[in-house]
Amino acid sequence: MWNYIAFEELSALELQRIYKARVDVFVVEQNCPYQEVDDTDLESTHIFKEENNELCAYMRVIPTEDNIHIGRVLVARSHRKSGLGRELVARGLEYIETIYPGMPIYAQAQAHLEDFYGSFGFETVSEVYLEDEIPHIDMIMPAKELG
Repeated sequence: MWNYIAFEELSALELQRIYKARVDVFVVEQNCPYQEVDDTDLESTHIFKEENNELCAYMRVIPTEDNIHIGRVLVARSHRKSGLGRELVARGLEYIETIYPGMPIYAQAQAHLEDFYGSFGFETVSEVYLEDEIPHIDMIMPAKELG
């Protein structure tokens, strides 16, 4: 089952699983020491799937004045190559289009995922740059016409 939960509604156990998965992927697996837990979590909607008391996939959705930002997109190592990443992003975009219709969507993506995000309609709007020593690009999905 997919969960769409504001920070203040997360249980302590859900929050622990989210933080553990994010640190596992973005700090340990990618060998990237940085402040993984940040204040942006407080204003985000957390979208995730759990099975057998394990977080399988996760992303956060952050509303800003100009666009909606998606971030911390991950699939747990044990669930990769299953199509879960594609399902996660599709569900996140569906949520955004429902809750924030007509807003462009921004992703700061690791450069090797450019084609993956491009397949959803994201367009690259920057050159490759290093963020925490990992090549990244900025991508935007233009706002859809309301009608």
